[in-house]
Amino acid sequence: MSADPTAAGTSSAEPDVAHRPYREVTDTRGRVYRVGESDRDILGHSRKIMVYLPWLAMMAISVFEYAYGSAEDTLSHAHGWTQSNTFWILSVWVFFQAGIAFPAGWLREKGVLTARRAMFTGSAMCLVGFFALSHLSNVWLAVLGFGVIGGIGAGLIYATCINMVGKWFPERRGARTGFVNGGFAYGSLPFIFIFNYAFDTANYHRVLDLIGCYILIVVFGCAFFFKDPPKNWWPADIDPLTFAGDAKNAASLAKNPPAVRQYTPTEAVRTGMLPLMWVAIVMTAGVSIFGISFQVDYAKEVGFGPLVAASSMGVMAVINGFGRGVVGWLSDKWGRKSTLVFVIVVLGLSQFGVILAGEVRSEWLFLVFAFLSGFGGGAFYPMFAALTPDYFGENYNASNYGLVYSGKLISGLFGGGLGSMVVAAWGYNGAYALAGGVSMVAAGIALLLRQPGRGGEVTAVARPRTSG
Repeated sequence: MSADPTAAGTSSAEPDVAHRPYREVTDTRGRVYRVGESDRDILGHSRKIMVYLPWLAMMAISVFEYAYGSAEDTLSHAHGWTQSNTFWILSVWVFFQAGIAFPAGWLREKGVLTARRAMFTGSAMCLVGFFALSHLSNVWLAVLGFGVIGGIGAGLIYATCINMVGKWFPERRGARTGFVNGGFAYGSLPFIFIFNYAFDTANYHRVLDLIGCYILIVVFGCAFFFKDPPKNWWPADIDPLTFAGDAKNAASLAKNPPAVRQYTPTEAVRTGMLPLMWVAIVMTAGVSIFGISFQVDYAKEVGFGPLVAASSMGVMAVINGFGRGVVGWLSDKWGRKSTLVFVIVVLGLSQFGVILAGEVRSEWLFLVFAFLSGFGGGAFYPMFAALTPDYFGENYNASNYGLVYSGKLISGLFGGGLGSMVVAAWGYNGAYALAGGVSMVAAGIALLLRQPGRGGEVTAVARPRTSG
């Protein structure tokens, strides 16, 4: 039987693989797996490149969120901004960085916005964002340039990179998603120290302009090689019905079984699980953003000095990034939901630990809890990124994860801007205690998550369909 690639679920934005043999296997729930084509058949090389290139792009854009807090004092002096001004600029950036995920995903799945075009556009917008931060002293223009344009650009890159990994590694996505997501944190480490030690009102134009150019070059170069697999694609060496093949992949699939079918965004919302995930990420991301925004200031407030302040943020960024990779790997062994709950609890406990370290004026204890806060404050992102296709499938993952990740736009408001108001009203101890309590509630919500439609064993039938 000759297969039409369009009928098999491809779009104009996807690679033309009509001349390569494949078959479609359908289980009794109706889920279709397209098997037979290897990654080399489609790409011409190993799919591992679809881990490393997104990772590089994520490291490039990490300076936006994770190093911004270290640049705030110099920006305030250079442009005459208040502390509240600088916090709200970041909050607007977070709002648009997260908010663009769903519309961008929807456009990608409609074939209007290809992965390459999203990356090209995002890299140019990131350049504009840093130029605005460098040259515009009017706070509203800086909000427009860095917060809105830069936020949309970074969001296009972030969403495209995460979805790319999920599509190419449907059988063991936890470790790969965590690795790529980790670049979004520890990629900022050099810039954290630059902003703390080599960034002042005499050189801020040059530093910010060069950072914008760096992002443009790295992301633009990676984008040339981005390509989506065909819809329903499954690795040729793994049986999607029995999971026979590589033993590690089989073990991971047993802990994290594939979605029972491909859910559209509307269907995913109706299951009730996507809204629960959205609420959980709103709360957890808010706590994470609060820590990123205020940790350096809190360290200085209690008298720890610039080295400890910078080191604590550096520790947070590094552990935040490497923690994402570690929990991604653990989730392939423990199960995605169990790992997610563990991570959120660690994040909550670390907030109370920061209070303790400040009360006893212990620098080493402060760094320990900065370590734990960094681990918990980043590791939940790849868990949600992997859980979304685990629950709702890969075909609509760009839109579905866009909806889940959009919760971060709410988090940006109360994690940064509103967080500054809480600090002003209750002090740092009160704000950190509130953050810890919010995390614990989020962990309770995560315990309620269940894979839609899963119950009993899946029996399956194979209906061969070959191309050419």
